[in-house]
Amino acid sequence: MARLACPLCGHGQEAETPADACIYFFECAGCGGLLKPRAGDCCVFCSYGERPCPPKEAEATACSC
Repeated sequence: MARLACPLCGHGQEAETPADACIYFFECAGCGGLLKPRAGDCCVFCSYGERPCPPKEAEATACSC
């Protein structure tokens, strides 16, 4: 679970983050707006979440040696 903050209305809500996939579209429960990732982000969690999606978090912690 991760917290998303809607850029349209500011509504915050908890949402399930899949461990092996990115969520490209998400409907805000506050205003009904359809959230899409900002340019360069893979999903709505990377754009509007309190932390990036699990695949990006795993990428960031992987050793590159």
